[in-house]
Amino acid sequence: MKPRSPHGHAITLLDCVTQAAQQLTEAGVAFGHGTQNAFDEAAWLVLWQLELPLDTPLEPTAEADNPAPVRLVTPAEQAKVQALLKTRIATRKPAAYLTREAWLQGVAFYVDERAIVPRSLIAEVLVEGSLDYWLSENTHKVLDLCTGNGSLAVMAALVYPDVMVQASDLSAVALEVAEINVERHGLHQRITLHQGDGFPEHGGPYDLILCNPPYVNAASMAALPPEFLAEPPLALDGNTAGGQDGMDFVRKLLHDAPAHMKEEAILVLEIGHERGHFEAAFPSLEVIWLATSAGEDQVLLVTREALSALGQANIAPSLRGAKQRGNP
Repeated sequence: MKPRSPHGHAITLLDCVTQAAQQLTEAGVAFGHGTQNAFDEAAWLVLWQLELPLDTPLEPTAEADNPAPVRLVTPAEQAKVQALLKTRIATRKPAAYLTREAWLQGVAFYVDERAIVPRSLIAEVLVEGSLDYWLSENTHKVLDLCTGNGSLAVMAALVYPDVMVQASDLSAVALEVAEINVERHGLHQRITLHQGDGFPEHGGPYDLILCNPPYVNAASMAALPPEFLAEPPLALDGNTAGGQDGMDFVRKLLHDAPAHMKEEAILVLEIGHERGHFEAAFPSLEVIWLATSAGEDQVLLVTREALSALGQANIAPSLRGAKQRGNP
């Protein structure tokens, strides 16, 4: 007689995902790295562990042209799922670090602990054409500043096949991940990577600048759940020049940007839940807030004209006494 499985019998794929979701909920894990709730994350982990496509139906379908049978999860497969769930719960690492893959607007990216998990809302405005009004046939040079894993640089190159993209980041190890993604999507001839703090010395002026910078304020950094603390703090902490409002890098960015922008250029900036701190830091700056799935207060667009109208004197004083960020 064969030894009895600890799980006893096969269960349906839906039941497996439902049970996994309950475990994640009871463990109190945090989401926000590609999924927003326990069920979606459980589906991702279960399907990945069972080597099934992420669009696999969890329930049988009765479509005449493409019926899907019931997918049963064997006791041995349940044990594999449990092992992955235990790792997710025990380590509190984002699921993407366990699967080594994340998806952004339907595009797959490699990811590991060297870079932040791709989730920028800027990808939405690129794909949905929200920037097209401000761009033209003369848009040729794009900069993705704070590129991290390179996802926005790749998205920009995919959406605008006629542009050349420069992707820059302070972290040399993050750029190693970005290089993997550039090669994965066959874009090495159109995307160049640059390591440094702030704007590259060569490559501009740019028609379009994208930036998802470190912007989390000090109080929020102190309250981040473990899943976010598993990411490189350099990509999140916006207080590395001695501030508290998360706007340290953004101040330097807006101060330096006009010198690297063409006359009709635009800068697209993600500031997450920091709109209040952003507006307090730049009360006179005219910006356009862009609609995203998270609302209309997390991604903004600012023209070179608006930055120039604000005047460097209104930005530069906030930089006095600020420390330069050191290399990782």
